[in-house]
Amino acid sequence: MSLSLQGLPKIKRNSRIRVGRGIGSGKGKTSGRGVKGQKARTGHHSVKGFEGGQTPIHMRLPKRGFKNIHRKEIEVVNITNILNFIESKKLDSSAVITKEQLEQVGLIDCQRSKVKLIMGKDASIAATFKVAVDAYSEKAKAFSS
Repeated sequence: MSLSLQGLPKIKRNSRIRVGRGIGSGKGKTSGRGVKGQKARTGHHSVKGFEGGQTPIHMRLPKRGFKNIHRKEIEVVNITNILNFIESKKLDSSAVITKEQLEQVGLIDCQRSKVKLIMGKDASIAATFKVAVDAYSEKAKAFSS
């Protein structure tokens, strides 16, 4: 199969407008900047959010919310997810499942982060395996190592 560029549609490219090149060009004299004023001068650039001296909208609206910089990020792992990996033979249930193994299968992002093991509301699973993580929910304590 040979590739051909002949049958492709032509791409229309507009040439850029050259301002300040005489009255016949349609963009001569003031070069589309109007007459006088700050915006007509060279070097002018508008400040982001500036509304011509009026108080900008981001200052008129009230501040909302709070982001705690000392928050403790905890990654949550559900027991049903671990069971799915055990059934697909990606995790070994005979030994204690560690955070390193959970990271390798993709259940957590980083093994250095705090990890909490939880159990779903409707899940009723017999504790046949042990998981070594930082925290456990009330129902998931049976799986603690």
